[in-house]
This record gives sequence, structure tokens and C-alpha cells, in this order.
Amino acid sequence: MITHGGVGRAVFPPEQVGEVKAIACELPRSHELPLSRVSRVELHRLVIERSVTEASASTIWRWLHEDAIKPWQTRSWIFPRNPEFAEFAEFAEFAEKAGRALDLYARTFEGKRLHPDEYVISADEKTQLQALGREHPTVAPGPGRPGLTEFEYIRGGTLAYLAAWDVHHATLFDRVEQTTGIVLFGRLVDQVMTVEPYRSANTVYWIVDNGSSHCGKASVKGMQNAYPNARRIHLPVHASWLNQIEIYFSILQRKT
Repeated sequence: MITHGGVGRAVFPPEQVGEVKAIACELPRSHELPLSRVSRVELHRLVIERSVTEASASTIWRWLHEDAIKPWQTRSWIFPRNPEFAEFAEFAEFAEKAGRALDLYARTFEGKRLHPDEYVISADEKTQLQALGREHPTVAPGPGRPGLTEFEYIRGGTLAYLAAWDVHHATLFDRVEQTTGIVLFGRLVDQVMTVEPYRSANTVYWIVDNGSSHCGKASVKGMQNAYPNARRIHLPVHASWLNQIEIYFSILQRKT
């Protein structure tokens, strides 16, 4: 390590910088780590253990961040299903379906403003949720002592959480089921469509993704037969992030 007159940022030999970057490009399993990727802290620990450099974790991050090519970074990618006309056709399909949902969020459909008796519902489900319970009761806080929460827990299997969000009236409908499926999603639909104002509404638009519970013909036909005033609006494939219920799910997940 070299310093400029003992003051300022330390300068490390380029050999150390290069070796750190080489390690960052390696798969964790090559270091016998049971991980798919390493964090900055884990990379720092690794190079310290291997006596590569004494640089701090923030310095290592700066070395990696400043590189023009970053082979240690990846981004999710979906290859076009039909490359011959994907650039136009798939984009046009995406724009049409996404635009329809975004227009509904702005209370517009097919170029016309929604009437007061038209509603927009955003719905989806969270699957494979761990049902955990504390093995012993939580102890209330006392003078000079915080509350005590039991560390050990009891597994209760997995559950599914289904939710429907009235986009413009901030009304939430939700339920917990053992699993998901057309019938179980139908229970959520019943929960909404059997109460006012949705029961007597002119139209209730249901924005959903392409999950099997609400995408198949049986699911769509079942809703239409049971509730003629309900209309299913499907998002583009791989675009569930356009579903506003996902915002609620993300907030809920951070708080639990």
C-alpha cells in the first residue's frame, strides 16, 4: 500500500486491484461458498482471508464500480420468443396491454372517462408463505427492560395470501388460503363482487397478471357467468410489476 505523504486516499498496487477483480468474476462455488453471488462484505472478507489486499470494503466497491466492464454484474433478460418479428409485434402487444391497464389507473378506458359507478380492482396472490408461530408467548416490556420475543418458532406449513385492491378508493379485500387455484381465486372475486358498490356497479375492471389462477379460459368464463358486470384485464406477459397490488405486497413484506 502506498500513501501520498501520509495524507489522503491510499493507493494500492495494480496487482492487488486486478486480483480482487478476478475474484469478483469467479463463481462463489469455486471458493466453496453455498451462494449464487457474493455481496461486497463477503467479497471483502474473502480477499482478506486470502491475503490479497488490506483495502476496505468501500474501497473494493469503488474499484468495481469504476470499471467500464463489470462481468460480476448480471441483469435478468428474456429472449424474444419469435426473433423474426419480435421487435415490432411483441412490443405492440406489450404496449396495447400495458396501456390499457395504465389508462384504467388514470380512470380512462378505450378513450373514455370512467363513470362514478365503474371501478378498478388490482388483484393477485402471494404463494408459498411460511406460516410460523412463536414457541413461547411474547413477554411484555417492563421497567428498564424491552419486550422479549421468543427466538424459537413452530412451522405451520405454507399458505397463500390473496388480495384485491380498489385502486381509486383505497379499499382492500384479502384472504388466506391453503394454496391457490381458479376456485380459490374465485372466492376472492366473490368477496368483492357480492358487496356494494361492486355488486350493482356498471363495470368492475379486474387487473390481473397471467398466473394460472386467473388467466385460463375456465377462470375468465367463470367470472363472466357469475358476475356479468366484471371484466378481466390481463397485463402483458412478465409484467406483473404493472399491477398495483404488488406495491401493497411489497409494503406488507417489509413490515412483517
